[in-house]
Amino acid sequence: MLRRLLLNMQRAVAAPSRNPRLAVVIGRLLATAFLVCFGTGLYSHFLQEPLPWMHFPTQPSNLYQYTQGIHITAGIACFPLLFGKLYTVFPNLFETPPITGIGSLLARASIAVFVGASLVEITIGLLNTFQFYPWPFGFREVHFALSFVIIGSLAIHIAVKLPIIARYWRKRDGYRPEVSFDADEQAALDAPLIDVPRPVLGTPLEPVASKVASQASGLTGRVFAWIDGTPRPQPRTSRRTFLATVGASVAAVVLLTAGQSFAVLKPFNVFAPREKGIGPNQVPVNRTAMAAQVTDTAMDAAWALRITNGTTTVAFTRAELLAMPQTTVNLPIACVEGWSQMATWSGVRLHDLVGRVAPDGAALRITSLEKEGGYRVTQMGSEYVSDLSTLVALTLNGETLDIDHGYPARMIAPGRPGVLQTKWLDHVEVM
Repeated sequence: MLRRLLLNMQRAVAAPSRNPRLAVVIGRLLATAFLVCFGTGLYSHFLQEPLPWMHFPTQPSNLYQYTQGIHITAGIACFPLLFGKLYTVFPNLFETPPITGIGSLLARASIAVFVGASLVEITIGLLNTFQFYPWPFGFREVHFALSFVIIGSLAIHIAVKLPIIARYWRKRDGYRPEVSFDADEQAALDAPLIDVPRPVLGTPLEPVASKVASQASGLTGRVFAWIDGTPRPQPRTSRRTFLATVGASVAAVVLLTAGQSFAVLKPFNVFAPREKGIGPNQVPVNRTAMAAQVTDTAMDAAWALRITNGTTTVAFTRAELLAMPQTTVNLPIACVEGWSQMATWSGVRLHDLVGRVAPDGAALRITSLEKEGGYRVTQMGSEYVSDLSTLVALTLNGETLDIDHGYPARMIAPGRPGVLQTKWLDHVEVM
């Protein structure tokens, strides 16, 4: 009876838009989106936690603005693509027997892990763009670990399904409905719901309908009676309608959120949490001075930026920094949450300041006035120190640096995530 129930469910959910060809088409788009997310995510991760031998390009200066914008946008696009993929293969959920060998076991296990991990990954990633963390674990660590689980399970699933993928990669006749039944399965579907017992000699015959009704009074019997007695509706969703729906959904989520990353889409920025041009100095803010607990120390008249190399230390007050030759650059603030904005910064070249205590090629440890936080202390590779557009910034968009943007001085460098553009500078140490 369970087998018949599964076969009936499989037949009930069959539709023209549920077939091998569409599953492959949506699947390769989804795989591409996840691979893009994986590659750009690794780049962002190692920018923040580089291995000792790693060096990164400083030009083009807006490189991270694009890689992280693509990362967040592709991650958001995974929502409609993942649900579209699940829709196309939904009848497979009711296959009987569910496991026919090691191949089917691997296929079902890999897709279960992939779907579960993917839903968690893209959901927490989306909530991170709003800086909303309703969970007890560290976002960065879990997000990074899950990315390998997703890519690993995806690789296993592709390997198991490779014959089907190869068959329907370009084959047009793959648009047939995926659900079909062999003779044995069709016989199970056509068999009567209840075997009516033969009448005992000498007893009056009961009407067959009443006999069947009485034996179908249990829960299982009622379910099968409903299945057999309900006309199966004809599927209405064509493959073109389905593809148009998925395409429109992807276009909508991209168009209505990517404006926080790409200026050309700014007029359509409806759902993204940040909007360009809004905030102090006409630039959005993630972490405020109050949240960082620096409102007193940042405004202290005795503040001075210390630059140290071993036992040698030089210090510069804000007035002394302003008296030095000033350089103006256009560099973006590009945050890991996906939003970014190009801005005009003025200040002293970091290369010139570090040159007071160390030769070229120095790497730095940078400390903020913040009381605590994962980015209170950051590291900067020598490639950024040598780039002449890296500044200790004192003004932003022609105005005195607002305290929420890092007054009295902050770091700004090309190609770096916003969390590494240290605000409220306190100490720069040559490593």
